[in-house]
Amino acid sequence: MLTIKNIPALVKQLCSHNQETEWFEFKANYADPKILGQNISAIANSCAISGKSCGYIIWGIQDDSHQIIGTKFNPDSKRVNKEDLPHWLSSRLDPPINFSFHKDTVDGKPVVVLLIPCALSGPVRFNNEAYIRVGSHTTKLNRFREKESLLWQLSNSRNFESGIAIESIQESDIFEILDIESYFSLQNIPLSQNKSYIIQTLQQEKLISQCDDGSWNITNLGFMSFARNLAQIYLLSRKSIRVVKYSGNARYNGNRQEELQVGYTSGFSRVMEVINYLSPTDENFNNGVRKQNLRFPINAVREAVANALIHQDFTEPGTGPIIEIFENRIEILNLGAPLINSKQFINAPPQTRNQAMAALFRRCGICEELGSGWDKIVYETEIQQLPPPLITVTPQSTKVSIFGAKSLSDMNYKDRIQAVYLHASLRFVTQQNGISHTTVQKRFGIDSTNSFLVSQFISEALESGEIIPLNPNADRESMQYIPYWAGISENGE
Repeated sequence: MLTIKNIPALVKQLCSHNQETEWFEFKANYADPKILGQNISAIANSCAISGKSCGYIIWGIQDDSHQIIGTKFNPDSKRVNKEDLPHWLSSRLDPPINFSFHKDTVDGKPVVVLLIPCALSGPVRFNNEAYIRVGSHTTKLNRFREKESLLWQLSNSRNFESGIAIESIQESDIFEILDIESYFSLQNIPLSQNKSYIIQTLQQEKLISQCDDGSWNITNLGFMSFARNLAQIYLLSRKSIRVVKYSGNARYNGNRQEELQVGYTSGFSRVMEVINYLSPTDENFNNGVRKQNLRFPINAVREAVANALIHQDFTEPGTGPIIEIFENRIEILNLGAPLINSKQFINAPPQTRNQAMAALFRRCGICEELGSGWDKIVYETEIQQLPPPLITVTPQSTKVSIFGAKSLSDMNYKDRIQAVYLHASLRFVTQQNGISHTTVQKRFGIDSTNSFLVSQFISEALESGEIIPLNPNADRESMQYIPYWAGISENGE
């Protein structure tokens, strides 16, 4: 809920303006309640267009000179048709907005500030009519169709990242709450001793925003990316990253759990350290030297974790990303169904719900923001001849499973088809044309004595419709195959 920590500072800051604007208005004393309702509608709508989180009506200020003269208006005692003024106003505003009256004294004179949140889900109406401010004047919104259209566009484009996590704090609090050192370190920028420069940089990055009274807000982007401790905000602490280790391949025997209450960007390396520590290893000997190797391709796991963080739907209720480590696989779960068909992850252009976070990850070297994360996951599993990664999608979540080594005899029909399909997709998007008997043999590590398996695997993928011949008329020796979507023309044929 929006609030005002320092009313005198806010009032003096607004009085320093040469004139009223679209998002605030001065009054000496109380006026007609219907006009007040129209002004609330107008300021809420104008704030949205102006990019302001809230606007104000302030009583006790002379309109023309902006002198603080005090007011006799007391919203607590005002009634309209036997209703309290706030209730009367609320019942006539649609959609409802959480406005609030605040009383204080400025230079010894009583003032009243009405805090009006910006319109979020379309224009705010009073008595079924929407209003807008033009300069310092209130008028009906339907006279300005372009502004009405813009309001609807803005309501459809609002995102989690620009929301406020912590509001109205002092500059010194920012350094306590956010891991500023990590921000500069990850971007290879020397940490300046000039606090004004640091604050300006964070503001340009949209990690913080300044309030009208001079205090500061930390945005959801700033908090989720660089919080020293996510537990400071209960609802956002639920989005912390959990890593769970199981004994065996089932969930009934978990023996270790880590909940990482750190910002996603500043804490990413710590998350990967925990995953590496808890992941099972295999012992290998090379020239008589024993070596422990992680069972799962760590670069693929890294990409999957980064994707889970930036593609999650923060509006979905529930916990944040969960990384579950079994003996034979790692599963990375995030809330939110993907924005594109999971079958075409490997060839689709990049899309994400959280564009600012994705851009921040890119600048901090965590991801490339090129839509290549899934390509890398597939590539890493292929070069190690591992089972194909698996995507499981529900209306509320996306889960990526990455497997350890498995013998050909243990790979089932679906595993083989998925492996051949992803092999074809990867080669196609990397301009290597189609797959062949030779490339599939190499993909699975099949020796020449079992080459009949290659033909079997290709036939299975053909019959399932996941791959198609590049040239149906080619002879058997030179036959190549491409993913099914590569043969679909723009008109769908």
